[in-house]
Amino acid sequence: MTMRHAVWKAMDAVGRAGRACPCHGHHSPGDASIAVAHEARCSLGTMSPPRADTDYAFEMAAASIRYGPGVTAEVGMDLRNMRASKVAVFTDPNIAKLQPFRTVVESLARAKVPHVVYDRVRVEPTDTSIQDAVSFVRLHQPDAFVAVGGGSTIDTCKAANLYLSHPDNEFLDFVNAPIGKGLPVREKLKPLIAVPTTAGTGSETTGVSIFDYEPMNFKTGIANRALKPTLGVIDPLNTRTMAPQVHVASGLDVLCHALESYTAIPYNQRSPRPSDPILRPAYQGSNPISDIWSLKALRMCVENLPKAYKGDHHAQEQMILAATFAGIGFGNAGVHLCHGMSYPISGLNKTYSHPGYLGVDGVGKKIVPHGISVALSSPAVFEWTAPACPERHLEAAAIFGVDISNAKLGDAGKILSDALRKFLYELDVPNGISAIGFKKSSVEALVAGTLPQHRVTKLAPMDATEEVLAHLFEKSFTIY
Repeated sequence: MTMRHAVWKAMDAVGRAGRACPCHGHHSPGDASIAVAHEARCSLGTMSPPRADTDYAFEMAAASIRYGPGVTAEVGMDLRNMRASKVAVFTDPNIAKLQPFRTVVESLARAKVPHVVYDRVRVEPTDTSIQDAVSFVRLHQPDAFVAVGGGSTIDTCKAANLYLSHPDNEFLDFVNAPIGKGLPVREKLKPLIAVPTTAGTGSETTGVSIFDYEPMNFKTGIANRALKPTLGVIDPLNTRTMAPQVHVASGLDVLCHALESYTAIPYNQRSPRPSDPILRPAYQGSNPISDIWSLKALRMCVENLPKAYKGDHHAQEQMILAATFAGIGFGNAGVHLCHGMSYPISGLNKTYSHPGYLGVDGVGKKIVPHGISVALSSPAVFEWTAPACPERHLEAAAIFGVDISNAKLGDAGKILSDALRKFLYELDVPNGISAIGFKKSSVEALVAGTLPQHRVTKLAPMDATEEVLAHLFEKSFTIY
């Protein structure tokens, strides 16, 4: 029996399933609290007409992808074929010492493609480090880009490309509202080839660039499909140098990309409806195409991340594919509360430095890796979101290996939350936000840092009020 069929069987067993749509069955009194949210959620499945103020369409956008061991060596030929005359190669100080960077530079030399190197990318970039990169490219005026590194490098390169093509715009013009103006991108960007060296962000497929906005001590970013790379070069050899804890942190980003995009508000319940297609956001809500990529990525992550942590090279190869699959899914559907809450967790960190990162060039003295900051709230978040789409939460729990054949919809949140706790514990993830230095007195600041993250928080399947966010942070102080 497939996992999806097991979900439907579980729903039948508790008398939820209607003939036309499993969301339209009768709910027992014990599950009355989930009926309204569940009924609203199922409009995606039945494709009922959206309200006049919600969207009626979704758009799929992703970079072209090339996968294969050793495929990094083709980058020089690609840029020669693009007739690039000056390439800006972006990397961080650590990757600049390693084989993936050397392979790219040697490939450019063989193809006789002139290039300049920017190797000052900061791991977990800031508005200051982004603007340093922008100054570099405005000085050198490249006509193409290569980003060799993790999400920090690829995101920095995307932003530099954007501002190079928009010399008259201020920095905050394109930054997501309400922090910036969130203006649409109207000028064509230069070609960008992304060569990921981590298996997590999926940035090689998306039009998103994330950074710490230092004046407010939390993360924000730029989200526009115009930023997506021209080509993502997925070479599994490039993740061989990752430390075990980096594999975990990166992989947990994949996990939450998949879970959040699959449980996001449906695209035809997202508002406002754009008045012009150029205003339709990159993050549009769950949709039938993103669902396929997100579920596949979740299965691959659950199966392979524990093995990748232990050094299994095949599993590590599968994780870099899972990151790309999740990127295609969430890059169009979006993420929600785990990511929104993660931004102040990272930005307000005062002392914590995660194992595997301390002493690495390009990394500061304190760091909560993005994947860790995202995962720490996941048990609380998915327990809370379950009433909106319990069948999807049960399907996710089944992927973790939970027997859901006799599960009740009303228990979906607890079931998935417990599965997540077990998974995180086996990966040696810190025991909640208290383990990385946060105290109960931090909750107000954490909530304040989450509230402006409208780009993602508004995609939660239920309304995340200030009180709800405070509750979720409090539930995340310990997770085991």
